[in-house]
Parts: sequence; C-alpha cells; structure tokens
Amino acid sequence: MKRSGTADMPLHYGKVPPWLYERMSALGLSIIEVILMDYGKDEVLRRLADPFWFQSFGAVMGMDWHSSGITTSVMGALKRSINPNSQALGLYICGGKGKYSRETPSELIQIADKTGLNGHELVRASKLSAKVDNTAIQDGYQLYLHNFIVADNGSWSVVQQGMHESDGTARRYHWHSGNIKSFIEEPHTGINGVSRGKILNLTDSEASPNRKGILDISHTDSIDVMKDFARLILPAHHDVQASDVDLKRLGALLYLTREQQPQNFEDLLMLEGVGPRTMQSLALVSEVIHGAPSRFADPARFSFAHGGKDGHPFPVPTKTYDESISILRKGIEKSKLGNSDKLNTLNKLHQIVAATEKDFTPDFDIQQVIEEERQNSWRFGGKTVFGDAEPPKNPKAIQLSLF
Repeated sequence: MKRSGTADMPLHYGKVPPWLYERMSALGLSIIEVILMDYGKDEVLRRLADPFWFQSFGAVMGMDWHSSGITTSVMGALKRSINPNSQALGLYICGGKGKYSRETPSELIQIADKTGLNGHELVRASKLSAKVDNTAIQDGYQLYLHNFIVADNGSWSVVQQGMHESDGTARRYHWHSGNIKSFIEEPHTGINGVSRGKILNLTDSEASPNRKGILDISHTDSIDVMKDFARLILPAHHDVQASDVDLKRLGALLYLTREQQPQNFEDLLMLEGVGPRTMQSLALVSEVIHGAPSRFADPARFSFAHGGKDGHPFPVPTKTYDESISILRKGIEKSKLGNSDKLNTLNKLHQIVAATEKDFTPDFDIQQVIEEERQNSWRFGGKTVFGDAEPPKNPKAIQLSLF
C-alpha cells in the first residue's frame, strides 16, 4: 500500500474567521468544479493526494502558506461546499477533525447505499490508511484529523494529519487509491526521517494481510521505497522570504499582470475591466487549476493571490477575492450553458504566464512587492484575524514600478 506523500509543517492553533471561511468554501468549490469539468474526478483525487498541490491550493485560498491549519481549514471548507452538491459533482468528503474523523465509516456506508459502491471495502481502506499512519509507522505523530474523499466511480484519496507533541510540528499524510496494487504486494512507503525504533504490527484484525508488507519495508532498499513518494517540509518562519519562492515564476507573473495591461492581449479581452490586482490573483488561481505537477514546488508563491489570514505575506484582499470568485462562478455557469469562453480564457492566462517565464530574468525585490501589497491593502478590503487593514500615514502610489 503506497502513500502519495507527506508534508511537515509548524503547528498552528486558532480558528479561521467567518469572513475568510465563507470565501474559502466558495473559491474551493469553484476550483474543484473547473478541474472536474476540464480533467475529471480522478484528477481531482490525484491533486488532493499531492502534498505540494494541496499546500498551494490552501495558500491561494488565503490560509497561512506554511502552517498546519491549512489541512483542517481546506478540508472543512471543501466538505461544507462539496457535499451539498455531491450528487451532481460525483464527489463525497467524509470525516474531519477529532470526533468527526470517527464518523467516517458510517458516512461511507451511507454513500455506498446511494451510489452502489462497496461500502465495506471503502471502510477497510479508510481504517487501514489511518492504522498504518497512526500505529504501524511509529514516527511520533498521533492522528487527529482524517478525511476520506471518494468519487462515485470508487476511486478515493485520504488526507489525514498527526501532531507531534514534543517538537511542535504537524505531519500531513496523503493517500491515493491509484497507487495501490495490493495491500500485500505493495508495501507502505513509510516515513522518510530519523528512525524511532522498530516498525510495529497493525492491531486492526482487518489489517492482517498488510502486516507482512509493512514489515518488509525494513528490508527494502530506500531508493525503491521512496521513488514514488513526495515529501514537503516547510520552514518554521512565518513570513514569506525570497528563498521560499521561485522568483522567475513570480516575477514573470507580476510583470505580466502589473507592467502589461490586459487589453494588450487579444486572448484576455474576455476579462476586460479586470484590474492588475485581480489579474494577479486569477493567474495564480488558473495555475492551481491548470498547472503541471512540477509547478507546485514553492507553495509560498500562491499566497500572492489572496494573502494570508495572519497578514503574511500581506492581509487578505477581500474585494479582489470576491472578484476572483465572481469571475469563476460566472465562467462555470456559462460553461454549463455551452459557452466556455471565460473558463478557456483563464486557461490561456496561465499559458501566457508560463510562456513569459521562458525568457524572463528576475530582477526585483520580493520585499518591495510585499510592502506594496501591504501599503495598498486597505484599498482592496484587506483583512487579517487582527482586524481591517488601515491606510498608511503616508500612502504611496497604488502600483510601484518593479522592473
């Protein structure tokens, strides 16, 4: 049984404010809907099982780009917005944090009754993934969140998270049914880290076929074990630094959306009237939808779409956030009526940014970009968990020259 990957993050506490949670639910649903329309259910599940994409997804939704809170908040927002539309979307999200994680088996049985899927097999997969990460692999992390995402075709992904009490970190585990050939023949990939002792047997009676495979990992060459395994380790610092971002990609994005005007691009006429700041957000949202897996190695870059709730790299620009949601929703509704021009335009926006990168040489100060965003945050309805952004005492121009 293969896990898709893990992500190690600083442990953050606190709640997502209602003004952000509502927007996260709306934007998350819109992004998932577009991926479904363009790429299908299996691609949604594959992306949710990718720790780098998941972190980028959370960052573009305005969560702290590197913290453990992304997992709980993103999955909670998705469950809230997707499940009322599950029959139409063909996707169901079960489980959650704490006591809600224990409701996963009963939720899966109910879904199986509606869809005709094998509920007992889904429950077994849910229990096995949790047992392996919580019991079979002794890495010091105890699970407190378990989400099981299943499509009506039987494919599934798991996103679950554990807490390490001694070092103040959280670890997120990703699983994907597409990686499983056999619970016996394909051993669990394990955790890439410092050994904390022998691997223990699973205790669940249903997991007996998997015990030998898990124990065999100790005799397997590490290269073979890790070849299909993605691991994301995020830094302890809260602020966004140049070392956290692919400056060529970010620079090309900023140059295209700020220095060039949308009307200069024939392909972007469908977005006429959209200002540079919204274009910046839409370009990053479009990349989350259409970008190749290799483009998510620097999740911090996606926080330049809608900031972060704690003010890093800058306050959440709620007006821009709402414009992004509105454009996506209108595009989705028109696409359902047979007119996909607006959604196609977003894809072209991503393609133009990617093409611009090829010959782009970054020559800008990322701290200057962040300072500009903070200076102008109040203009775009900037908010953090600490309150509304206020105009600076000596306001600068709304757009500084970066290049």
